[in-house]
Amino acid sequence: MAREQAQYCTQTMTNDESLSMQNHYDVLIIGAGLSGVGTACRLAEEMPEAKVGLIERRKAIGGTWDLFRYPGIRSDSDMFSFGYSFRPWNELKVLADGTAIRNYITDTAREYGIERKVQFGLKTTDASWSSEERQWRVTCLEEETGQTREFTCQYLISCTGYYNYDEGFLPEFPGSERFQGLQIHPQHWPENLDYSGKRVVIIGSGATAVTLVPAMAKDAEHVTMLQRSPSYVFSVPGYDKLSAFLRRFLPERFVYGMARKRNIVMQRLIYKASKAFPGMVRSYLLRGVRKQVGDQVDMRHFTPRYMPWDERICAVPDADLFKVLKQGKASVVTDQIDTFTEKGILLKSGEHLQADIIITATGLKLQTCGGMALKVDGEEKHLNKLMTYKGSMLQDIPNMGFVFGYTNAPWTLKVDLTASFLCRLFNYMKQNQLDVVMPKAPEGQLMADETVLGSLQSGYIQRAQNLLPRQGRGLPWRVLHSYEDDQKMLLNQSVEDANLEFRRA
Repeated sequence: MAREQAQYCTQTMTNDESLSMQNHYDVLIIGAGLSGVGTACRLAEEMPEAKVGLIERRKAIGGTWDLFRYPGIRSDSDMFSFGYSFRPWNELKVLADGTAIRNYITDTAREYGIERKVQFGLKTTDASWSSEERQWRVTCLEEETGQTREFTCQYLISCTGYYNYDEGFLPEFPGSERFQGLQIHPQHWPENLDYSGKRVVIIGSGATAVTLVPAMAKDAEHVTMLQRSPSYVFSVPGYDKLSAFLRRFLPERFVYGMARKRNIVMQRLIYKASKAFPGMVRSYLLRGVRKQVGDQVDMRHFTPRYMPWDERICAVPDADLFKVLKQGKASVVTDQIDTFTEKGILLKSGEHLQADIIITATGLKLQTCGGMALKVDGEEKHLNKLMTYKGSMLQDIPNMGFVFGYTNAPWTLKVDLTASFLCRLFNYMKQNQLDVVMPKAPEGQLMADETVLGSLQSGYIQRAQNLLPRQGRGLPWRVLHSYEDDQKMLLNQSVEDANLEFRRA
């Protein structure tokens, strides 16, 4: 009789009810890039019974690494620490190219069964929490057809990174309309661009610029990196010789795991030394550049006004940037732009740079939660007025995870810690029959002037002060930017906390 009733209920279920059940998830992740896939894999391991879905605007897995296709695109962190802890990077190339990273993310998603959980081509426009229904309602736009689709979930996790995929930052350059050659922003690189034999000027001094210069210098007539001010640049080995040697005698998984631990320790030591002994680290970095370029390049082009790690440090593999400068295939100019001309750029100094192609590697335009509107019981929430809880959730936002990686260490280290913490929290709630959790700041907890990105002075961060979530003056509302301390806080501390308000199912 019970079976007949169940069959009857199934047969009489309306199409709307059936669709609603299909579009409801225990956990819904926005974004299927490095963060989204990593978080979904953690959920698959630690909450195997949960129904998990991923919403991805692009038509492929990979996020940033599917978007950026400019020549030489690569990681700016070593891959042993940048890769996932649960699926270690197993190649010997230290700074991997974009294709290798994209394949690594896709293969990881396939291995953990995540690929089939992704719905592609959907732009998340808004997410609204209902306290009455105790669930999120997420609205998405299917950009190809213009149709709107809705999903519901108990827990929502934002894994969208922190910049706008539609457009990068582009200053207004005087006379830019006069230039008769090609103007390109790296975020929108033309497919099959032929720059062989061309004179190329790259505006910028960050990671994108120092990557493009040696990559394009192989075929271009000449490449000029035009910078307003220098950045710190240091060379790292492109190939891990130690791991290659150890791999002959030891199991590969052990070797790669050891390389990961070794590199994490080294990176943390460099960062801490930069903060404790900035003058000493500055001298060390400049000495390394001087050794590479000798007398052939003016050191003023690589001597920043700020101290190490006030802005990110640019890594180049096997000194490739310095090599093309010494060979005369590329050059660096430190000056300001007066105006674009028909055939190049006129500088404030009066020098004119001839160009067939101008590449504006001028940075990112920041954006949070993929640009979606966030509402709680009909009230719109603005992230720049909210603090983050343990760098993993948002003040006064129920049942939502906020996955945001490190900027002073490999991004994925923090992603993995946050994902593990959220799994611990959700499992605790299930075991104790709780269905709502919301971070609530106690009276007297003051909001700090800093955003979640901390004290970095990079231009793209300073431009986004009014967009990013804030941090508090004390824990757990303060963002630590410390892998060691975050491990203790996110992996070891009890999830029971006076700063979390729980509601029973």
